[in-house]
Amino acid sequence: MIRLIGVVVPAHDEQEWLPSCLASLRRAAQAVPGTPVRLIVVADACHDRTAQVARDGGAAVVTIGARSVGAARAAGVREVLRRARHLEPADIWLATTDADTLVPACWLREQVRYGDHGWDAVAGTVRIADWSGHPPAVRSLFRERYNVGTGPHPHVHGANLGFRAAAYLRAGGFPDLPTAEDHALVAALTANGSRVRRTRALPVITSARREARAPHGFSDYLAELRAASA
Repeated sequence: MIRLIGVVVPAHDEQEWLPSCLASLRRAAQAVPGTPVRLIVVADACHDRTAQVARDGGAAVVTIGARSVGAARAAGVREVLRRARHLEPADIWLATTDADTLVPACWLREQVRYGDHGWDAVAGTVRIADWSGHPPAVRSLFRERYNVGTGPHPHVHGANLGFRAAAYLRAGGFPDLPTAEDHALVAALTANGSRVRRTRALPVITSARREARAPHGFSDYLAELRAASA
């Protein structure tokens, strides 16, 4: 049974997006009454007010200078586990999202439900609500390529990922990578026999911003779609 939930948000100069993200996470935390939720923002090489905005939004803050989303997610997980060292890792559920992302109110509740039914990890999908920074053809091409099939989806997003702490530790944790750290973790979880639930039922809303935070990440993928649709 899950006795504590930890949520990790890596952030590099995210003072603009972070308040809305944290508001959505607080709503999600309210949907799991009786289970403590620890919100951790990892301010990574920030030059703005990210850390103070995070504290104002009810999150604890870890400050690092790695400029690596893999290192940031790993640092956040370590902080959750440090604060919950009185609990067994099997009783801790960890979730990660991104600072430019809004999670649904049921996000944590449903992840924990999957965990209580024996799943070790949950990989969800993303939706984009605001395409104003892109031509219409990019939106159409994204939908065409992303929403393929009706069964378990093939996607992995650090913006919509949850896992049991015990499974995370067995898999070796997030690697110190500037991008694709989420793919590496899910691959390691799968390789060691952890049960990974890929679901379309818990989409998060993420931004379509052009200013990439991670090299070869989601913003760069959208840039590739712009080039392909030109």
